[in-house]
Amino acid sequence: MPTFEEIAAFVTEKPLATAVIALLGLAGLVLALLALRVAWRVGAWLFKRYVAPRPVEDVLTVVAASIATGVSAQGMWRFSGDVLGLDGPLRLLLFAFIEVAIITSAVRARRNMRENFSAGIDGIAVWALTCLTAVLSSMDARSLPEAIFRLAAPLVAAWLWERGMAIERHRIRGTGRINWRLTPERLLVRLGLAEVSDRTASEVDAHRRLTRVALAAKRAKALREAGAPDRKMRAALAKLDKAMDQAVEHTGLAVDPARQEALLAQIAALYNTTALIDADPRVPWEPEADHHPVPARPALPPALVELVHDEDEDFEVLDTTPQVVDTAQRAALMRAARVFWDRQIAKGIVPRTVDIAQEIGISLASAREYRALWKLEPQAHALIEALYQQHGIVDTGAFPAIADDGRVLTKS
Repeated sequence: MPTFEEIAAFVTEKPLATAVIALLGLAGLVLALLALRVAWRVGAWLFKRYVAPRPVEDVLTVVAASIATGVSAQGMWRFSGDVLGLDGPLRLLLFAFIEVAIITSAVRARRNMRENFSAGIDGIAVWALTCLTAVLSSMDARSLPEAIFRLAAPLVAAWLWERGMAIERHRIRGTGRINWRLTPERLLVRLGLAEVSDRTASEVDAHRRLTRVALAAKRAKALREAGAPDRKMRAALAKLDKAMDQAVEHTGLAVDPARQEALLAQIAALYNTTALIDADPRVPWEPEADHHPVPARPALPPALVELVHDEDEDFEVLDTTPQVVDTAQRAALMRAARVFWDRQIAKGIVPRTVDIAQEIGISLASAREYRALWKLEPQAHALIEALYQQHGIVDTGAFPAIADDGRVLTKS
């Protein structure tokens, strides 16, 4: 590098050449500034057009794939020189033909994805060419670690491209990835090492112990109904007793109402499996969507057939005219009706509207009002529901209750 004194001597001896060099340097500086400004604007436009609208993960995917492709191209550069013997401009033109083909296939696959919602044959070509360039570049490796590295670099680039395509496929088609039938989670569940739900270990253990009790009870009942020998019955009962002891000990069955209900529900389901044969579920596309088939019920007692067709107005009522009473008297009549109602319900009888009106001496309208309110109580509702389930009688206020022996209960 010339010293300051040498530069000063050159300027003094050759002022014209110094002026020309200064002008050329100034012009070069201006051109460099303009080129830098143009490059900045082009970079800003490219960033705004292609980078800013994309998510950060897509940008990082492109950058990482570009680096991995560069590593693969460097391996092909060495392969073309050492193995193929290419040199000079020919080597420069031909070394990266596979990488260019990979990029071309990737662009075509992306276009197919946007137009046909599938990468098509170009997506397969990306993976095939990637494996080819990985194998070729690793063949010129000087050591095993280098070979592994040159094999991994193109595959990393292809994997990043595949993940970017999966994200775009999901964005365009609105569908997620496929659900594999063979996964580690499914294998662990199949082997009994994992639980499909979020139940705790204690809940799973309690459920299994209750299921053992229910299955043992079903087995013992089936043997008893089939007339099995005493030896088999004793073995079944012993198994049932053992399962029950373990359930009581480990699940708190004796004091937990929820576990008790769960056990009874399992037993009820196991005992009535034959009822599934006669099940008549409603098909949702039937013409009569509101039709619900009612199962067959036993025939009504003759006395009930006659009574259920009677109407309230057919009975003699003490006072058929509207009652005009004060508040105190109305409250007293209502209390008397309530006492009569509770007494009849305690005997298993659902009083009719007529019964209440005749007993208390009130109008049918008042009796019907009281009955409509009181029949919703649990005990009365259970009696009404039992009558409907056994004989198909809908409560209209004019029917009597039925005892277990079939007797019609109308009076106390």
